[in-house]
Amino acid sequence: MSTLSAARLGTASRRWPPGAQGTVVAGVYRRAVPPKGSLNMADLAERAGVSIATVSRALSGATGVSDATRERIRTLAQDLSYTVSPDAARLARGSNGRIAVVTPDVAHWFYASMLDGIVTALHDSDLDVLLYEVQEERERRRFFDDLPARRQVDALVLIALPISDDERRRLDLMGVPVVMAGGVLGEHPHVRIDDEAAGRQAAAHLVHAGHERIAMINAKGHWTLEYAAPGARVRGFRSALEEAGLSVDPALMLLEPWGSTGGAEGMSRLLDLPQPPTAVVAFSDEMAFGALRTLRRAAVPVPDAVSVVGIDDHAVSEMLDLTTVHQPVVDQGRAAGNLVRQVVHEDSVPSPHLTLPTQLIVRGTTAPPRL
Repeated sequence: MSTLSAARLGTASRRWPPGAQGTVVAGVYRRAVPPKGSLNMADLAERAGVSIATVSRALSGATGVSDATRERIRTLAQDLSYTVSPDAARLARGSNGRIAVVTPDVAHWFYASMLDGIVTALHDSDLDVLLYEVQEERERRRFFDDLPARRQVDALVLIALPISDDERRRLDLMGVPVVMAGGVLGEHPHVRIDDEAAGRQAAAHLVHAGHERIAMINAKGHWTLEYAAPGARVRGFRSALEEAGLSVDPALMLLEPWGSTGGAEGMSRLLDLPQPPTAVVAFSDEMAFGALRTLRRAAVPVPDAVSVVGIDDHAVSEMLDLTTVHQPVVDQGRAAGNLVRQVVHEDSVPSPHLTLPTQLIVRGTTAPPRL
């Protein structure tokens, strides 16, 4: 398991306040501050005529302070060249000022996009990020065995990570809020898409185009625990066909290792059938990329002979003209980051369970079947 510790990942560029006095060292602005001990939060609270807690909440961006009071305190703090010590502010509210984010992969586009959304939502907060990457099964087990983030963080974010019942119990022992980004974890706050709806949208598009012999190349992950998405997407696929009065042929339902290689191998198996399908739904765009490669190498025209639909709307999908179901990955991450801010700084979360909509994007890999 690798751990990447990043203070305020992706923090926005610093802005120099108008009229501020200070020096520039190595391109970084350093505000001139009064002599040590000349001004503290209690002094600022006294001058503002409010409590120390109000000053802390106003300067940290927490809720519970009117806009007028917040602006008055911030203006006074700027005029007096007062800066809040991050550690002191955290101690004042009894927190660590950190969240842990656990992801199976920091480089893959899905997890990187989700992380980008989380960090974007935390740009102007006082929360730092501890990033844990658990690519292998043994790393994942070790994380939950050791729980390295215990007593170091105010909240934990899991990015699309399958969790066992025992691991869920261990998370509960941490005593901090847990947010799932890209999935569901019991009653914990989460943000996700409706994977069943995504599978239904992909299959229904092909049904409405007139296809009757439709295959699905579904995915299996490398974890011993199963992801929820493959099961949900195949349920949506089946429901679209059944609602149209079409039978689901078991020979057309494949389960391949997740990724472009699995998509390529699955498409090869479908082409070897005595009666190949006229259309294919792939679990993900990456699996669709593999299917398209196999079709191209076999000189099977797309979409004249076989139509292909993916799910995700990968950044490369538009370039390949792939019809797909768009899922808002960055938006999911941003919503998860906002949930974290709420569970850390507020007593309640108005909407702890969020499901963001998916959208069919029709491009050039689908068409009515050739007569």
